Amino acid sequence: MAAHRKPRQHPFGGQAARTAATLALAGAATTTAFEGTGHAEPRLTPAQIKARIDRLYQEAEAATEKYNGAREETASARRSLGRLRDEAARRTERLNASRNAVGSFATAQYRSGSLDPGLQLALTSDPDDYLERAALAERTGARQATAVAGVQRELMELARLRAQAGERMDQLEARRRELAEHKSTVRAKLAAAERLLADLTEEQRAAYESGGPVAGPGSTATRADRSAAPRAGLQAPNSRAAQAIAFAYGALGKPYVWGATGPNAFDCSGLVQAAWRSAGVSLPRTTYTQINAGRRVARSQLAPGDLVFFYSGISHVGLYIGGGQMIHAPRPGAPVRVAPIDEMPFAGATRVS
Repeated sequence: MAAHRKPRQHPFGGQAARTAATLALAGAATTTAFEGTGHAEPRLTPAQIKARIDRLYQEAEAATEKYNGAREETASARRSLGRLRDEAARRTERLNASRNAVGSFATAQYRSGSLDPGLQLALTSDPDDYLERAALAERTGARQATAVAGVQRELMELARLRAQAGERMDQLEARRRELAEHKSTVRAKLAAAERLLADLTEEQRAAYESGGPVAGPGSTATRADRSAAPRAGLQAPNSRAAQAIAFAYGALGKPYVWGATGPNAFDCSGLVQAAWRSAGVSLPRTTYTQINAGRRVARSQLAPGDLVFFYSGISHVGLYIGGGQMIHAPRPGAPVRVAPIDEMPFAGATRVS
């Protein structure tokens, strides 16, 4: 029966089949080419890479300042909780003493028994002795009432302290969660910046880290040396500002480490805080609180020692040294150095002395 079957017919044969196959292969190749083009990201220029890295570092620094603020609030909540616990322990000791006093009164009454005052007067053979003992009993009763009232006061105060301690504990846990969130954000931004830096050549990366322009292949970039600046002609308005500036000069070349306040590493607000601390002035920890720590001054009125702030979120700060220059801790990979205040978007200035 197999010999009588018709041969299987193909829809295309001969030249038509070969033409169809050729068109199919060409179409597949074209589709693959378009798919590859659609999914491939355009190669960034060194200038575009620099812009992205700058943005990531700025976002990381904003998160760093929030981290610094959360860490300060965490420490404050922890200290407050410790004080409340200490006070609760002292109140507990007072409560126990008051309870012991009330217990002593109760024990004494149980042992001595209790008689109606009129019956005691009728039975006594010495009325004068009775009256003297009655006055003593009245005073004892007053002391007992005072002791009972003391127990009640201590119980109420202890309950209040425990409620406050519970609130502080909730605040502490909230600050701890906030701290972890900001820390995670900082690390993610810095890791992304490092990945972009890896796309630069060694020369381009060196130029970026020194603050110079990042040139394309075949170009030479001039590295900017900002590790020092002349001090001649820079007159601080007072001795405290001069001391803060001297400290900042002494920190030149030290690394940027987020969350650091010295003496071996700094972030931007940590450097400014440490510089003014050396002059006997206590500043808040974060940029967004430091800007309110003194009198605002216009850019045209800047004097050495003023705090200069940058970006709309007040996320960066430097110490003005005159001549349009500042000393600041720029970012990871860039040590404390001198830079023009035009380097970043100016947001305001504060005079703390």
